[in-house]
Amino acid sequence: MLNPVNLSSDVLGALLDWSDISTGRLASAALLMFFSILLSLEAHSPYKKWTFKEWCQSCRTNASLFLFNSVVLSIFSAGLLLFSADLADGSGLLSIIDSPLLKGVFAFLWFDLLFYLWHRACHHFEGLWLFHKVHHSDAHLNTSTAFRVHTLELLLTNLLKCGSVLLLGVDKTTVLLIEAVTTLFVMFHHANIAFPFERSMGRLFIVPFLHRLHHSKERAEHDRNFGAVFSVWDRMLGTAAEAVPLEIGLKDNSSPGFWAQLKFGFINTAKNAKGQLPIMSSENIQTMVAEAAYYKALKRGFSTGDTFKDWVEAEREIRMQFISLQSE
Repeated sequence: MLNPVNLSSDVLGALLDWSDISTGRLASAALLMFFSILLSLEAHSPYKKWTFKEWCQSCRTNASLFLFNSVVLSIFSAGLLLFSADLADGSGLLSIIDSPLLKGVFAFLWFDLLFYLWHRACHHFEGLWLFHKVHHSDAHLNTSTAFRVHTLELLLTNLLKCGSVLLLGVDKTTVLLIEAVTTLFVMFHHANIAFPFERSMGRLFIVPFLHRLHHSKERAEHDRNFGAVFSVWDRMLGTAAEAVPLEIGLKDNSSPGFWAQLKFGFINTAKNAKGQLPIMSSENIQTMVAEAAYYKALKRGFSTGDTFKDWVEAEREIRMQFISLQSE
């Protein structure tokens, strides 16, 4: 998960350099205003209605993680991306491009693709999922969920992006702008809202209805739609999907409190209480799902456009049967 905290820590570092003050302050003010607008839209026309208690609990945990991460990053890695930009001094791969505009476009596309690959890796590798699952633990998805990120995941993400800054030779202003725009989209696609033409917009960008599926409790659904800004990476690499999730969050969630979430990042939930692997990690279960999906497709005459729906419905049915057998 990309960290919206990066920008706040980067701006702290930028304040040490007069040339970056106006850019940093402008970006921070714009993001704060956009965050307020999204919260207002959620309150006025929410996609799904949460109780006031549920909403407050979610926002309180997310705000606590944001403040804690801001302090930690300001101590250990404040301005790390900007420092990397100073070290690069424009001598990276982008130095072969003369146009500042083209440099910025290429840098933005690279960082967005990097986010997609990193986000996908956080779901694929157990060691990374350990921390990333904290972000998925919010059962009441809203704008503030964008800030629900484990501290160690933020630090790892920072280091990865610093390497890219050095490799490409990205300047300070471009770094701040990329962080600001990406953070804006991360807040946007977590918002509990729906709007006209959302699906049309989703052909190019990650919008709330696409990212909402990514927060599903079902493994086959939350391993989809990994993008931050552009949805084209998911479409090109076969991870795009459009569906309405039945439930949001995790099945193995801990207490929603701040300290509980920090500890949750160190708890391995790869095995259940009986020491068995999760249901969806079983090759036998996957085979059963594939067979069930095949018969669903056969029943409807293999008409196009419903393959993903068949798979999701088959997986849910097999899950329920398997859970029923385990409880006996």
